[in-house]
Amino acid sequence: MNKDAAFLKRNCTPNRSGGGFLIRKKTASFIYKICRALLIFGLCFLIIQPLLDKLSVSFMEQQDLYDGTVISIPRHFTVENYSLASRLLDFWPSALQTVFIVLVSAALQIASCTLAGYGFARYKFPLKNFWFACVMLIIVVPPQTIMASLYLNFRFFDIFGLFRLATGSPVNMLNSVAGYWMLSAAGMGLKSGLYIFMLRQYFRGVPKELEEAAAVDGCGKFKTFLIIMLPDAAPMLTSCFLFSFVWQWTDSFYSTLFLTNYQMLSSGLGGLADRLAEWWAVINGTNSVASTVAPMGYTQAIIATGMLMCLAPLVLLYLAAQKAFVESLSQTGIKM
Repeated sequence: MNKDAAFLKRNCTPNRSGGGFLIRKKTASFIYKICRALLIFGLCFLIIQPLLDKLSVSFMEQQDLYDGTVISIPRHFTVENYSLASRLLDFWPSALQTVFIVLVSAALQIASCTLAGYGFARYKFPLKNFWFACVMLIIVVPPQTIMASLYLNFRFFDIFGLFRLATGSPVNMLNSVAGYWMLSAAGMGLKSGLYIFMLRQYFRGVPKELEEAAAVDGCGKFKTFLIIMLPDAAPMLTSCFLFSFVWQWTDSFYSTLFLTNYQMLSSGLGGLADRLAEWWAVINGTNSVASTVAPMGYTQAIIATGMLMCLAPLVLLYLAAQKAFVESLSQTGIKM
């Protein structure tokens, strides 16, 4: 009993000399951890909750969509929404074509941005600060502001009049994937300024002694970049590649401008409501305005299903990239 009283007196005394400062500090630390956990949980819930709602709606039949007693768990479980959304999106051909176009574009974009970022980080050339300010301008200015210029330049594409001289007219590159890839290869693709900035900051942090040691060993500038710098920048390159793939996968601006003749998932998802209205008119066997419009709740359910189907390849890509990244770290002896 005396020991318990001494412990309480030592740890609960409100002044510092009596030891009460320690218990107040631990109490404040515990309250801080609880508040931090609640804040993180709330932020995660705000991000995940819309996806959970869409996932729930995608498995509901029409009668569940208009039943006020059905909130999150479907009463009549069905996968027919996925089958219908797949047919309306022409999912598998569109997904394969989108993967091919976006993969090539992301690879070209990261290659050009890596060269540009390394050049800004390691070399001096005329008007270097001016050109880097232009890179920052690419980040700040939204691409919609240059839409008219992009349209005119690629609708009447010519290089110093050479195409007009050879064929008598400029080349229309709007409905060709070549124009889309050309922007990525030239470092002017979607979010290219951000990737150049990220890679430039990374290469600036690499010690110059590595390049000097490589030069002593007989490596030229290109060989040093290829053998020394690129493997060291693999985590940053992987991050930029994933960002590029995801943003181009969901992009509707450049795909609408350049890829109107191709089946892209982002474009198909944007027109999913119209395709559903056409399907609804066919199954109802009428062309009246009232019958061609599908119920709003059902339309939203099909759109949510299409969004989840377009999101699935991104999740698979993330899991594959995470596995490859962990394996590369394990080979170097780093554990996660």
